[in-house]
Amino acid sequence: MRYDLIVVGGGLVGLATAYKYSLKYPGHRIAVLEKERKWAFHQSGRNSGVIHSGIYYKPGSYKARNCVEGRKQLVEFCEEHDVAYEICGKIILATSQGEADRLPGLLDRAKANGLDGVRQIGPYEIREIEPFAEGPAALFVPQTGIVDYKGMASRMADLIRTRNTHNRLFLDHPVVDIKDSPEGKILITPSGEMKAAKVVFCTGLQSDRMARLDGLRPEVHIVGFRGDYFDLTDSGKKKVRNLIYPVPNPTVPFLGVHFTRMYDGEVECGPNAVFSFKREGYSRTAFDLHDTAAALAFAGTWRLFRSHWKFGLGEYQRAFSKSLFLKALQGLIPSLESSDLKPGRSGVRAQALDKDGKMVDDFYWEEGKNSLHVINAPSPAATACLSIGDEIVDHLEKMN
Repeated sequence: MRYDLIVVGGGLVGLATAYKYSLKYPGHRIAVLEKERKWAFHQSGRNSGVIHSGIYYKPGSYKARNCVEGRKQLVEFCEEHDVAYEICGKIILATSQGEADRLPGLLDRAKANGLDGVRQIGPYEIREIEPFAEGPAALFVPQTGIVDYKGMASRMADLIRTRNTHNRLFLDHPVVDIKDSPEGKILITPSGEMKAAKVVFCTGLQSDRMARLDGLRPEVHIVGFRGDYFDLTDSGKKKVRNLIYPVPNPTVPFLGVHFTRMYDGEVECGPNAVFSFKREGYSRTAFDLHDTAAALAFAGTWRLFRSHWKFGLGEYQRAFSKSLFLKALQGLIPSLESSDLKPGRSGVRAQALDKDGKMVDDFYWEEGKNSLHVINAPSPAATACLSIGDEIVDHLEKMN
């Protein structure tokens, strides 16, 4: 089987890349290979389901540009293709005067990233928007929304399939080896060989391993961080209207717990962020010897641990203590009670670390021979997937 393009990875970035390529080159043959039995099985289907505004990201960065553009494209796609979504807005809630003092800087960043209508509000307006939230000040961000990302992934898969009768989408098709050929690449799967002139790898938690399988030597290493969520019970759901986020703490590497109303009416809260002993492990006790040994053999992992050991210890304690998790959530909604929470799902974030233990903050890819590897695609990759797809297709045109 020979194709003009094969995309490895059936998450949002992979499917968006194949979809955008099919729009630009409708006569080309495309294949998408996904090792799981469902689309968007890992990060794409286990995130918070938020349409991000782009307020947090450094102006001019790849993340900022693609989040703003990607958000616009995502809304248009959902409208055109009947994917459930809603632009409901969110508040970024300061729970202390120190946090309130950081809001003007976030407001300046919002303006620099082209967000209109973001404004600072006080306690009275906070209660009008979120009656149970308490704090001295907040930012209201009208561009934020919620969406069915799994539904969006399935819709893109359907559109790729119908663009060209020769396009093929394969579930349960892991790539176990990669070979070069005069005509491009040969991908070895348990079902046989597949050939393509060019291959794009969007493999998330396995991205560094796939790059090495392709003969590249990326300096970064993927380390998994699991995030656990609680869902709100019926009594708890009455205390959240839309989305309530904390003010980012510049001294720690993760955002912190928050409340998110999902597209289906459920409300989840979290996540924490703990080192995952299994890259695709979605329980608190999941363990894989190979994954753990690989992460702990990388010097950057230990340097990250040393820099943030107090934060990491607190996150682990919360992972096994509902009362500690509740206490963190009560910083945003003081009236929340233990009976308002029930166990929810978990996800694992693929984070690229460099050898110094620094998290690679922006999107990052490496080019191989007739191949492109998306090695780091952090949040807001889901929101930005269609814009990222445009960038990847443009880059493919420049490859030899």
